[in-house]
Amino acid sequence: MTIKTLINGFPRIGENRELKKALENYWAHKVSFDEVEAAARVLRKKYWRLQKDAGIDFISSNDFSFYDNMLDTMAMLNAVPERFAGIADKNERYFAMARGNGKAAAMEMTKWFNTNYHFIVPELSDDMVFQLDPAKVTSEYREARDIGVRTKINIIGPLTFLALSKTKDGGDSFKYLHKITPVYKRLLEEIAKLDEFVYVQFDEPAFVKNPSDAMLPLIQATYRELASASGRIKIIVTSYFEHSTEATKLLCDTPIWGVGLDFLYGKRNFEGLECAASKYIITGVVDGRNIWRNDLCASLEMLERINKAIPKEQIIVSTSCSLLHSPYSLKNEPESAIKKYLAFACEKVEEVSLLARLFSSDSLSETEKSLIEESKGNLLSDPNSGLIKNNRVEDRLAKLSRTSRKGTYAERSVLQKERLNLPVLPTTTIGSFPQTPALRKARSDYRKGVISSAGYEIEIKKYIDHCVAFQEEVGLDVLVHGEPERNDMVEYFGELLEGFHFTKNGWVQSYGSRCVKPPVIFGDVSRPEPMTVKWISYAQSKTKKPMKGMLTGPVTILNWSFVRNDITRAEVARQIALALSDEVADLQKAGVTIIQVDEAAFREGYPLRKENIGEYEQWALEAFRLAVSAADMPTQIHTHMCYSDFNGIIKTIEAMDADALTIETARSGNKLLKVFKETAYQNEIGPGVYDIHSPRAPSVAEFREQIMARLETLDKKKMWVNPDCGLKTRNWEEVKPALRNMVEATATIRKEILRVSDMS
Repeated sequence: MTIKTLINGFPRIGENRELKKALENYWAHKVSFDEVEAAARVLRKKYWRLQKDAGIDFISSNDFSFYDNMLDTMAMLNAVPERFAGIADKNERYFAMARGNGKAAAMEMTKWFNTNYHFIVPELSDDMVFQLDPAKVTSEYREARDIGVRTKINIIGPLTFLALSKTKDGGDSFKYLHKITPVYKRLLEEIAKLDEFVYVQFDEPAFVKNPSDAMLPLIQATYRELASASGRIKIIVTSYFEHSTEATKLLCDTPIWGVGLDFLYGKRNFEGLECAASKYIITGVVDGRNIWRNDLCASLEMLERINKAIPKEQIIVSTSCSLLHSPYSLKNEPESAIKKYLAFACEKVEEVSLLARLFSSDSLSETEKSLIEESKGNLLSDPNSGLIKNNRVEDRLAKLSRTSRKGTYAERSVLQKERLNLPVLPTTTIGSFPQTPALRKARSDYRKGVISSAGYEIEIKKYIDHCVAFQEEVGLDVLVHGEPERNDMVEYFGELLEGFHFTKNGWVQSYGSRCVKPPVIFGDVSRPEPMTVKWISYAQSKTKKPMKGMLTGPVTILNWSFVRNDITRAEVARQIALALSDEVADLQKAGVTIIQVDEAAFREGYPLRKENIGEYEQWALEAFRLAVSAADMPTQIHTHMCYSDFNGIIKTIEAMDADALTIETARSGNKLLKVFKETAYQNEIGPGVYDIHSPRAPSVAEFREQIMARLETLDKKKMWVNPDCGLKTRNWEEVKPALRNMVEATATIRKEILRVSDMS
């Protein structure tokens, strides 16, 4: 018997980030969209053939995207907000929805479940006329078929699409299900024309998030209706990142062909198998989210356990989720102590194929047995390995006497106000300034040995000088050094901490053309020497205004890294926090009065199931508080969070007890701020008023409108004015006018506030 194989989805940005480069050249008007499409065709062809050559039976099409699959689904459904409807050119409209243009602000963007991938949030309204545009879906299928690959077609499922949408009136997005289901049915009718029969994978990860009472009755009805669209369509409904037992039990009573389940991150998915004997089960047993080599023995045991409930011929071996969240290939990675323990997307494809062959075998050959034994030999399973163990870290954590700051916010704020003497509505930025080509070249030349350490330092100081001078010129109140020495907010720190490994080409898509190269945490984490003090101290010497020390928080470093799996994530977070507390102490000794400890990914790491949230909150909170525990009361601690719904975590944010919190709100307005007013949040807060993910430079009037809107919700005495996030991905031509306008708008409002205060 031959066991079938399936890959949920494949990375699309390119082994050498070819798609990123093509897109950015197009946005810069250097190439036509025809050239972007040509690059995309080359990539798709390469990926399809790679999977076919590896023996994969179910290969995806329509997993490719020029920006985001949710945005693709909006285009497919004609779910286009009114402000973009007048843009006649489809490509221009598509990218305007994601990035904004001269007239229209970009759509909101947020994290895809508990990953670092971002998606564009649909905006639905009653006057929206949903209609089908199947061109992308059908053309990519034909494109694959032309090279001899019959694909399964990946589509965001209707219930997940609605669950992740927002509505113009703030109502329940599921009210539009009756409008979009007929469009999905028409899509299936169009797909049915493509071939004798076609497999369609509906991605429904919303099913893993404690599906609501509103959603549960819709699951069965929706898939009964979709499965009736055409007998030539075989529907697979896939969920991932957690268990979806409630949905699985309902889906089993529909005519769908198969159910895709994540057995690595959703252990309780075994419970849903009791009713699934009539379905094909796509078994996610190869990790699509982490980069460690598969333990073949453990995976085979998992498949045998599934086989107790499901006939062997109905089991399909698969990745746990799309390989979008993994780097492309180990092929060009240099040799290292841990390379043989790693597996990227291409290697995971081979692992899926190998597991299916092993599971198919009635008796294993000596070669197969040796492969299984070899896969058990994992760097992380050896506690005596000098690569991973640092007894000093363990001893220090065991003997900690101080794990959080002294004093309450009320006590600290009095000392901080006296020390800083800032005006009402103080202005600042989040940390980074544009990473220019010249800056990247200097960093690259230094790494390659083309320029000396002294030469590199000269270039970094020049950039800091420019950043400080510009901020002084426009009148910002609290300055930053611009982070010219940092390639990435996590990678920079990981390179200076022990216990981290860095890949050469381990790029993963974050959103659009934005890619990150997550570090690999393989050993105990410690800080050999100060990491930021030199550059922050230099920047502070160039101004009399406060200069923020800039650190990435322990939870964000953890969540934006590939993490060892031999100890708990909580233990790793404590190790990172201890190292950061040493850095806080050194910054403070150097005279730095404000230290920002970014926790951009704090919310991102939340478990998808409510019952698991308490444990995460406890250790994540403890890690942050430990990281800032060295700060004395007059030292002001800031933190920054991105793309977060704070309604469910406001008490945890309060318990973090940062003196000032900055958050993203430029695209979402006051929606995210209501909870801070409702709970009478006491500490200071900087709601973003400048959308840094769009190339637009808002006018003074737009900034004024944004700031005044925030003041409807927040206390002017505790509000900061700042962009949404760091500015590294923008260019100076966009940043300079935007920040000038932000400061000018703030100054005008500040005068009005003082005038009213004087009159009263």
